[in-house]
Amino acid sequence: MSLLSRSRPSPSLVTAAFLVSGVVHLVRPSVFEPLIPPALPRPREIVYASGVAELACAAGLLAKARWAGPASAALLVGVWPGNLQTALDATTRVREGGGQPRHVATAVLAWARIPLQIPMIRAALAAPRADA
Repeated sequence: MSLLSRSRPSPSLVTAAFLVSGVVHLVRPSVFEPLIPPALPRPREIVYASGVAELACAAGLLAKARWAGPASAALLVGVWPGNLQTALDATTRVREGGGQPRHVATAVLAWARIPLQIPMIRAALAAPRADA
């Protein structure tokens, strides 16, 4: 097994992440509203729409639908700006808060999350399909 193949989570992990995140998007949208870049209008509606999209992708991955892998990868790319916004906001809190350890830890985790989406995208694209 190569290093690259080990760096790809299983499609089941992507499915589980979409299921959990999708439900949280719909039940507690305020958790995700700060991730919406300020330039975008109506953050609550965007959070709801992305939650529905995550649940649809999870269902498609479970059903091994042909569209589910590419749609899931596209969704992961689509939420990347929100993750970037989170990292930028966390960095601002570090600067404004004088480098408090909890703000630094939050910023480090936020910046680490961005490249971690790459293996998730690869896993989504490798998801098994019923027609394959």
